[in-house]
Amino acid sequence: MARQKLSSDAIKAALAGLDGWTLASDASSISRTFTFRNFSEAFAFMTRSALAAEKLDHHPEWSNVYKTVEVKLNTHDAGGLTELDFELAKRMNRYAAGA
Repeated sequence: MARQKLSSDAIKAALAGLDGWTLASDASSISRTFTFRNFSEAFAFMTRSALAAEKLDHHPEWSNVYKTVEVKLNTHDAGGLTELDFELAKRMNRYAAGA
């Protein structure tokens, strides 16, 4: 998958098909807060997401407090958002929906 920085039009199009994610004011990252029923569900989500991130060789900035997971995605070496960010975000949405 490409690590080429996306244009603002490509970012808007990709974000339009991605529920729950918001674009940072400087358009350099996307973020979402996931809330689960309990810590076990949050941890299971993080485990599945970590395995996907490892396969993509693309790792999120995230934090977890009890049942809440805050995620920020960007591609540091590209200096902004790439296809990888949106692919990982789609997978995270699927994993959260299956919790």
